[in-house]
Amino acid sequence: MDRWRNKAAIVTGASSGIGAAIALDLVKAGMIVAAMARREDRLEELREKLSQDLQSKFHSVKCDVSDEEEVKEKFKWVDETFGGIHVLINNAGILRATKLIHDGNTNDIRDTIETNIMGVFYGTREAYRSMKSRNIAGHIVNVNSVAGHFIPHIPGHFANMYPPSKHAATAMTETYRQEFSSEGTDIKITSISPGAVKTDIFPEEVKNLMKDGDCVVLNPEDVSNAIVFCISTPPHVQIHELMIKPLHEQF
Repeated sequence: MDRWRNKAAIVTGASSGIGAAIALDLVKAGMIVAAMARREDRLEELREKLSQDLQSKFHSVKCDVSDEEEVKEKFKWVDETFGGIHVLINNAGILRATKLIHDGNTNDIRDTIETNIMGVFYGTREAYRSMKSRNIAGHIVNVNSVAGHFIPHIPGHFANMYPPSKHAATAMTETYRQEFSSEGTDIKITSISPGAVKTDIFPEEVKNLMKDGDCVVLNPEDVSNAIVFCISTPPHVQIHELMIKPLHEQF
């Protein structure tokens, strides 16, 4: 991680779960972190978890990744303030637990697409522009899911547009890899696909299963450790896809 010391990283969806864990870990590793989320108060609470000498490296940035103009504005601020974007963690994501065939859930479907697909697109485009213009050999990490590779079946629980959106993230990661290479850049891109993780994304009934021990899960820190490993690889090594499951996961 030495080459990233005092370089800027953006973490979206940083107010809880995997985003919160990786934002803290990157600061502790010496990076300047722009932690982005819609809930700025949660970001400030997260910042307080750092020691006094590290808090100056943690910057709370209110941003809704589904809003293209807001993403442009906030990414431009990071680029101009910290001398370029070196690492982007596309972590923001939502899950709406309803069936696709139900009437009246159009807004849920649209919100999922706007956050999980368009949010990745907006962020990656702006980070790429910063990296390319400054000749930065940066790294973009898409926090994907095992649901981006197959459709998990949990009886009685339906994930709506979430699996299709994560399949899109899988395809987008490979498309970006090809485009970054064709443009002659040394920008890396990685898809991290965890199994079940103890985060706020799940509906309450699924969270209760996790609490009761009826569902084996990863901790957010487990995924953060994997992300740090991926961005720590030598310049000639690119981990393109990494799947992580808790031991004994059933799907």
